[in-house]
Amino acid sequence: MSSGNAPTPRVANRYGAPKPARAAGRRRWWVIGALAAAVIAIGIFAFSTVTPRVSFKDVGFSFSSDQQARVDFEVTKPTDATAHCAVQVLSENYAVVGWKVVTIGPGPASEGAAGGRTTAQQVELRTDSPGVSGGVDSCWIAGTRD
Repeated sequence: MSSGNAPTPRVANRYGAPKPARAAGRRRWWVIGALAAAVIAIGIFAFSTVTPRVSFKDVGFSFSSDQQARVDFEVTKPTDATAHCAVQVLSENYAVVGWKVVTIGPGPASEGAAGGRTTAQQVELRTDSPGVSGGVDSCWIAGTRD
């Protein structure tokens, strides 16, 4: 005869002896703990790599001569951040004939729009040959791409 919960030797030989409930419960808590640690590590990494955003909008361009252009644009960035914008002038066949990197420093909230986040910029560029268009190629926060 066998006791209430113990399997018969024949069943134990065929299917194996049951594992104690304590080991299964302990293993479950280890898996839950490992998953929680992974989620926390991913969250810390995601929030620590966030950089302030900068965006730009081309407003217009003009040419005072074949060697001189002006590009007007707006930059939106945090008021306490310094941004760099690469401004270019293109020729009729899309070749870059003028290029300048402009630095836009921190500004007061009373200057510009959106609480000082958006400011209007005007840049004068020398060109190597006649241009037909001008605008911003890219902008970035200082220190993130330098």
